[in-house]
Amino acid sequence: ARIQEGIDSLYGYGEIFYRNTRASGVIPQIAVNLGPTAGGAVYSPAIMDFVIMSEQATMYITGPNVVKAVMGEEVSHAELGGGAVHNQESGVAHFLADSDETAIQTARRLLSFLPDNYLQEPPRLESIAPASDPALRALLPTDHSKSYDVHAVIEQIVDGGDFMEVQSLFARNIVVGFGRIAGRVVGLIANQARHLAGVLDINSADKAARFVRFCDSFNIPLLTLTDCPGYLPGIQQEHGGVIRHGAKLLFAYSEATVPKVTLILRKAYGGAYIAMCSRPLGADMVFAYPTAEIAVMGAEGAAEIIFKKEIASAGNPDAARLEKIREYREQFYNPYRAAERGFVDAVIDPADTRPTIARALEMLRSKSENPPEKRHGNIPL
Repeated sequence: ARIQEGIDSLYGYGEIFYRNTRASGVIPQIAVNLGPTAGGAVYSPAIMDFVIMSEQATMYITGPNVVKAVMGEEVSHAELGGGAVHNQESGVAHFLADSDETAIQTARRLLSFLPDNYLQEPPRLESIAPASDPALRALLPTDHSKSYDVHAVIEQIVDGGDFMEVQSLFARNIVVGFGRIAGRVVGLIANQARHLAGVLDINSADKAARFVRFCDSFNIPLLTLTDCPGYLPGIQQEHGGVIRHGAKLLFAYSEATVPKVTLILRKAYGGAYIAMCSRPLGADMVFAYPTAEIAVMGAEGAAEIIFKKEIASAGNPDAARLEKIREYREQFYNPYRAAERGFVDAVIDPADTRPTIARALEMLRSKSENPPEKRHGNIPL
């Protein structure tokens, strides 16, 4: 805004923000930031669905000169609000491009997955029927204490390994993005065991919840790949509001009316099991690998609580503890108990992942929900 324009410039900003908000959920909105953006101008991109920033671009409310005058802090334009900062630290941006040309190409690729408006379906491509793929059997380590890269799993599941990740540099313990299965666009949400063991925390819950709500706005089915031992503990998380932020993900999945398919890869413990699109949150189909561990908590901790007296009174407490852990694993620490209760629809061979998910999505094409009439929900922002 030009200071000389006075209140008229502020009115103009307000009108832009109002129109961004009114268009939200009606048409996809993408901001491509290729240069400096400061003050009120930053809020229009922030309201949009996706922000693409070049490495030369900057975004901040108050610039380095004001920061120095008011706070006494020395900071450069890039350090304060550069593309790397907003992609890695703040989560304001969704894509980082090394040039203006790459930024435009990123926008074009993103649009290839999106419908023009909320009344249309995403663009579908011709595709051959998904076949079984034995390679999926070897992607997860047999030792559940070892990590792996969930990108490898995603790329084996989606058509042609073509996966467009969103916010790849932010909250890396969860992966979100777009792909296709049998030619149909899906939004994928997956815990990333390679970072923080795939736990949920403040930033990952925010990242996933916003992505889920976008997909629900534009008729994009959701595929959730679960491997999560729980929420990240700690004073910083609790004081930072992990309860409120974690609730956003519960809210987003629960209110989504698009087809929701969940595949449990390994760990699904406690509140994290619920949060990652479980049956009680409205998942339409839930599948699990034979290696899935679905339980209230990890075997070691559960055995210590359930069998506390038996372990304490045993002649060899250490041996008794190991025996009770083994007993807990056999009885409760598998997907078959959940399947017996109807919380898992099928325990599948990993090789059959693609055809199984494709059939589920095809079956759910005509899904229709009639939620209760209301003005809108009140997500815990």
